[in-house]
Amino acid sequence: MCWPPCSASCSRCWASIPYINMIVAGHLRKHNIAEYLLYMWQVEDMIRAFGLDFDRLREGYLSHFSGLTPEQQKQQEEWYAGLIDMMHREGVTQTGHLQLCQNVLIELEELHERLMASSHFPYYHAAYAAVLPVIVGLRHKNGSKDEHELVTCFNFLYGIMLLRLQKKNVSSETEQAVKTVTTFLGTLADYYRKDKEEPLEF
Repeated sequence: MCWPPCSASCSRCWASIPYINMIVAGHLRKHNIAEYLLYMWQVEDMIRAFGLDFDRLREGYLSHFSGLTPEQQKQQEEWYAGLIDMMHREGVTQTGHLQLCQNVLIELEELHERLMASSHFPYYHAAYAAVLPVIVGLRHKNGSKDEHELVTCFNFLYGIMLLRLQKKNVSSETEQAVKTVTTFLGTLADYYRKDKEEPLEF
């Protein structure tokens, strides 16, 4: 057992993480698209930690959990096997993200631009104004000025998640930045859900 988790690439660490499955992913996909995207990034890294080897993943992770019916277990295994196949076909075995994740990010970027171009969403504009200094600071620190602002936000939160999995401390300033970014992405996710339920009027 490797705990606290030593890195995002350690299969022993991921085997200690609470069950990551398609049911949770499906729920998040419907109710909080920002959390869904971060969740799927986590799934990608866990698959990589097991070398994209389904047998290793089943033995080292999936077999540790009970409570699923035989049919649910079959669907779960098929879900992971499908993701492994996609990662091979799309060339993201080492780094990068699946196209299904990229498509979600593109949708969010497009919605962000539409919300910012409209005068009907002052609450979103306020959330963006609050997060902008954080984004500028992160870009200055990481030298990632060309990436979309949402990519900066998601990369930051995912990095913090990995630090927390490793039980590493972060500064109070970073904690405040996390709250600001989380509020902003949560607001965007809420508008995304509303737009899917009934198209927003821009």
